[in-house]
Order: sequence, then structure tokens, then C-alpha cells
Amino acid sequence: MKSKKEINKLIKGLISGNHLALSKVISIVENHPEEIPFIMDAIYHSIGKSHRIGFTGPPGSGKSTIIDGLTRILREKNFSVGILAVDPSSPFTGGAVLGDRIRMQKHSTDKHVFIRSIGSRGSHGGLSRSTGRILDLFDAAGFDYTIIETVGVGQTELDIMKFADTTIVILVPESGDSIQTMKAGLMEIADIFVVNKSDRTGADDTLRYIQNMVEMKGKPSGWRQPAVLTNALNDSGIDKLLTVIEKHNKYLSQTRGKRAELREAELKDILVSEFAFKVEALLKTEKFKKYIKLTESGKESPYSIARKILSRLLKIS
Repeated sequence: MKSKKEINKLIKGLISGNHLALSKVISIVENHPEEIPFIMDAIYHSIGKSHRIGFTGPPGSGKSTIIDGLTRILREKNFSVGILAVDPSSPFTGGAVLGDRIRMQKHSTDKHVFIRSIGSRGSHGGLSRSTGRILDLFDAAGFDYTIIETVGVGQTELDIMKFADTTIVILVPESGDSIQTMKAGLMEIADIFVVNKSDRTGADDTLRYIQNMVEMKGKPSGWRQPAVLTNALNDSGIDKLLTVIEKHNKYLSQTRGKRAELREAELKDILVSEFAFKVEALLKTEKFKKYIKLTESGKESPYSIARKILSRLLKIS
């Protein structure tokens, strides 16, 4: 494990845009979670500028191809792009099954594009707890846009909204699964819908179905979810998608915004985690054994003991 001095040097490197330093700090966050508070404190004042775009949807819907096209357009506009691909965790190593640059080799030599794959590692296939921290590292490294791509299976679809400013759900025509997944919660998490492979029969029908669903349900916020037709293989509709993303970004800037909600959720998550650590530490002490004896003897109820422990941990009366 690296010393605090070495980690500090890496942090300074990533803030200055050094991709190697960024990669090394990501590895520390993934493998040494005890260093996360130190690292997050050090980069905190360098985050908040990158627009985070999350892509999810059924496997085979063309997420990677759309991201590839969107990255190309953003680079043409001189924006820097960080891409975090969340892949199924290897059952052997816990790491990402897919390689960092298999899907986007054309961008791998661009010094203004950084691509990283991580394993999901979450419960039931959800995103790992380190995902949000890694996105903060991307942000601190100065990327104008950070793109998160999930495997689009199970819990990751719902988790993506915890980390992205703009969540994009990609569907394809002629797919009964598309309708079912929308009923499973994607309607609520999407900020933008994309119907990819628009050259296929049924694309217009799928688009109209989504528009009708938005009309009937919609999101509780003032943002009405648009639906965009794309054919990523020939870059059709990708320009329009970027325009809609920019409109959503502008909308967020005029409201409290999802980022503020994400930070509130993150604070709550940190508090729960830190409190859990304190409880785990207490369970190993002689003091806790004395509490156990009190309940075993019937002198005090478990609820009474729990209140005493909470009072002790929170230092309140």
C-alpha cells in the first residue's frame, strides 16, 4: 500500500490531468476503501464541473456504439471525455470481464479521452459502492463530460440514477423486452429515451409508445422526457441526442439539480457507513460483552441496551 505522501502526489497528478495518476488512484479506491475518505477530502474542491451522463438499457441495444459516436462528436467540439464502463464482475477475480479499450479502440490514443472498465461488484448485479467515488475522480481530473455505461441488467439499471446527472435509457424496436423493462422502473429513472436501430421495422411505433407513456406518467419534476431516434452504426441522430443532453444540462442548472440530490444521498450513505463501522468496532469490545450479560440475565431489555449504545456512539443524552 502506498504512503499518504505517495497518494498525495498521485492526487496532484490526476488533478493536473495525468491519466496514469488517475488510473492509479482509481485502483487505490477500488482495492483499499480505507483510503477513500483521505482521497475524497483531497479532491473535493476540484469536483462539480463535469456533466455525468449515464447510459443503460437492455443488452444488445447499442449502448457502446452510441457512446462511441457521442464521444466522437464531443471531441470534435473540443470537449474532453471520461468513460466509465461498468461490466459484469468476473466470478474469479471480481474485476471487469471486458477490457478497457475493446469497444472504443479508436479513442484509446486520444489524450483527451480516458476509458476505464470496472466490475459491478454490487449486490444483485448493482453498481459497486466505489462507482460514485471513481466518478468524482474523473470529475477532479477535469473531464468536461463523464459517461457511465452499465451492463443494463437488473439492479444496475436502477442504480445508474444515483450517479448520473442525465440518465439515458436506450431501447430498440421489435423487442417485447423493451416494453417489460419500462414497466420495471426505467420510466421513472430516465431523463432521455433513445430508440436505437431506427432502420428496423417498428422503430416509429416504439417511439410513439414511449411518448404516450411520458404523456400519461411523466416524471414528477418539470422535465418532460424526450425520445430520440438513432441509428448508431451510421451516427444518425447522435447530434440530436447531444442537443437534448445539453438542454437537460441547462434545465438542471436552473433548478436545484440532481447533483445536489446526489450529494445529499452521498452524505447520508457516508453517515450510515461510518456509523456501521463504529458499531462493528463496539461489538468487539469488552464493554459490549457486559451489555450482552445484562440482556442474558434479564436485567435490561435489548431495546434499552440498544438505546444506551446509540447514546454512547452519538454522544447524546
